[in-house]
Amino acid sequence: EKEEPKKEVKKDPFKPPKPGEKRKSALDEIMEFEEKKKEKTNRKDYWLTEGIVVKIVTKKLGEKFYKKKAVVKEVQDLYRAVIKTIDSGDKIRVDQNHLETVIPAQGKLVKIVNGAYRGYDAVLESIEEKKFCCTVSIHSGPLRGRVIDNVQYEDISKIYQPT
Repeated sequence: EKEEPKKEVKKDPFKPPKPGEKRKSALDEIMEFEEKKKEKTNRKDYWLTEGIVVKIVTKKLGEKFYKKKAVVKEVQDLYRAVIKTIDSGDKIRVDQNHLETVIPAQGKLVKIVNGAYRGYDAVLESIEEKKFCCTVSIHSGPLRGRVIDNVQYEDISKIYQPT
């Protein structure tokens, strides 16, 4: 038995939209295409960025550091960083696999560390716990004010602001 290769189904531009669905304008479709392109080029397997807050998620560094929050002080060779724990001030060199991003309270600043808007600072607008994602709005630069929905938790991290 030979399986037929699956044919890619393209949307018919003349087909009326489903009930409750809005027809996309040509501009919307172009923007969506550009966004997907940007997502592809900016999605990396490394995400460490100086100045963000991270959580230590390994016991290999000792019980003292497990689940502690730290600030990324210096990124070394993309996948490793020197971090400084917030409570004790200890400096440790650690691999990104032993860290996870920190999601702040609504209205706080975050750094987008992966995906289409990688490198931008944004404000956390809302969190959708059921979908494990959130909505952010770009805080500065040429895209200031742009709202981005469905941003994964691991694609943003709290920006460290000393008190």
